Amino acid sequence: MKKTKFNLGNGKKPEIELNKTTSEKFWQNPNFTFWIYLIFILISFQFYQRYQQARQQEIPYSEFLTHVQNQEVAEAVVTDRLITGTLTLSDEKTGQPRRFITVPLMWNNDLAMTLEKQGVKYSVRQNTNWLGKFLFNWVLPFGLLFLFWGWMAKRMGSMGRGMLNIGNKIHIHPNNLPKVTFDDVAGAEEAKQELKESVDFLKDPSQIQELGGRMPKGVLMVGPPGTGKTLLARAVAGESEVPFFSISGSEFIEMFVGVGAARVRELFEQARQKAPCIIFIDELDAIGRSRGIGSPMGGHDEREQTLNQILSEMDGFDPSTGVVVLAATNRPEILDKALLRAGRFDRQVLVDKPDLRDRKAILKLHAEKLEMGDDVDLAVVAQRTPGFTGADLENICNEAAIQALRRKGKAVTMKDFEAAIDRIIAGPEKKHRALNPEEKHRVAFHESGHALVAETVPTGEPVHKVSIIPRGIAALGFTLQLPVEEKFLSTEAELNDQIAILLAGRVAEEIVFGDISSGAANDLERASEIARSMITRLGMSKKLGPLTYGKHQELQYLGIQGQEERNFSEATAQIIDEETRQIVEEQHQRTIDILTDKRKVLDALAARLEEKEVISGEEVKEVIGSIGPEVEQPEEAALNT
Repeated sequence: MKKTKFNLGNGKKPEIELNKTTSEKFWQNPNFTFWIYLIFILISFQFYQRYQQARQQEIPYSEFLTHVQNQEVAEAVVTDRLITGTLTLSDEKTGQPRRFITVPLMWNNDLAMTLEKQGVKYSVRQNTNWLGKFLFNWVLPFGLLFLFWGWMAKRMGSMGRGMLNIGNKIHIHPNNLPKVTFDDVAGAEEAKQELKESVDFLKDPSQIQELGGRMPKGVLMVGPPGTGKTLLARAVAGESEVPFFSISGSEFIEMFVGVGAARVRELFEQARQKAPCIIFIDELDAIGRSRGIGSPMGGHDEREQTLNQILSEMDGFDPSTGVVVLAATNRPEILDKALLRAGRFDRQVLVDKPDLRDRKAILKLHAEKLEMGDDVDLAVVAQRTPGFTGADLENICNEAAIQALRRKGKAVTMKDFEAAIDRIIAGPEKKHRALNPEEKHRVAFHESGHALVAETVPTGEPVHKVSIIPRGIAALGFTLQLPVEEKFLSTEAELNDQIAILLAGRVAEEIVFGDISSGAANDLERASEIARSMITRLGMSKKLGPLTYGKHQELQYLGIQGQEERNFSEATAQIIDEETRQIVEEQHQRTIDILTDKRKVLDALAARLEEKEVISGEEVKEVIGSIGPEVEQPEEAALNT
């Protein structure tokens, strides 16, 4: 049996058996051995009966009657199916009295009188093959039912050990697979440093013990989906060189009550036996939700019992044993407070979305597998992808390769990356969805309005591309802006400029066509959300002052804002509505002034866009510069009102 040795740092080198197969455990199960013995005894008894029957010589019923008439039958046993017995004649080979067996036509009183008259000792009994009846009437039906039950349980996901399949679904990281190290993870330097310390504590705990400290019991990785939490856990497994147990939070819960708690106990019991080791629980929020939330009857359901067992196990084991619990979640705000306290998950490691530098490193890591063209600039690709996660960037590289394959190119070019980014942001092109000339004309002015105002307002980000090719489900066009630098704060002036840019498409339709269309629905929704947030959450209202109104249950790392809990009066609600409307109307009028003053530029942009369908940011600047200055713009102070 293969063994792997681990150094605990105290001079001892215990040998831990990792490759003990499931079949070995199965054969060593005492319940299994008992059933093997029982089946062996039943089969042996059945073969013994078959052997006894084989010793008897079968004779025709007519011959049996002849032996009876000649008084050559010593004794007989009569059943409803067979007649067996012994003749007075001897066997020529053995010299023993011959035994016979025959099948009667049917039982009748004449046969009994004949046997009695000839002096034959006979007995009549009912055929009681109890073993056959037991096997066919009891064992076989219940065996089939048991097999069907096991198959159904397996189909429902209850795979494991025992009659009710309550065994663990623990995955032990094998040593023969390619190892993932921290060098394979681009970016997330702070998170890697935190996890490296935990790995160092496992390899040599004497460092922290000499200072009187202890290694952390648990490390919780939090962050948005796709930022590399599971990849970091795999890197920890590759770096630590200790047994690595991994299980998903959803795999603890099954249809049977108590299964989750039993799996937790077995998980930690196995971990203690193989210490030092790491336990990784993915999607911890599946079982770590705050108690009392989601239980309609207010009692302890299966999930809460599992959580209670995890709390007990994490609070009960000694950190000196060398067991570290590593977990990952993207919803830390719903986890139970007892789970996050010191002594359980001592450390919380934030794995956030990558910044510009990290995006460059991630793109470089994934681009090493591609045949890259000379014109590819990963710095520009990183600039075009603010807010993208590591999984999104990997998807962009893969989509770029697919685009190159689609055009039958031998290398991935910058155009392939541009097409991949546009596909992920706005959806795939719908070339078969042709706009009629009137709609195409309107969409061209709509998108030109966005682009022109974005280039005009003081804090607007530069336009990178404008398109009127339909994409996705409902997008008939889009204007893409490229941020100059990473920003984490927004001023009141920047928020006002964002509202003006969002309203520009609708205003362009008003000025050119005299009416509006449904194409600005999403723009109006986003503009209204920004304006309301300025009033209720950011304190940017002179009437209401620096206060917040309404409690927003926001899922921080998912970017989803839940229901708002109202904590203000009707009078305040009326003021909020008035202030929100005032902000939107002020920016609406400001946008009308900008596009009215730059009407020639708007017409030229729309004509260029309608002709080419897609224009770059350089072309937008070229058109704006070729027209020349229009009517004098309002002062900057007025623009920021």
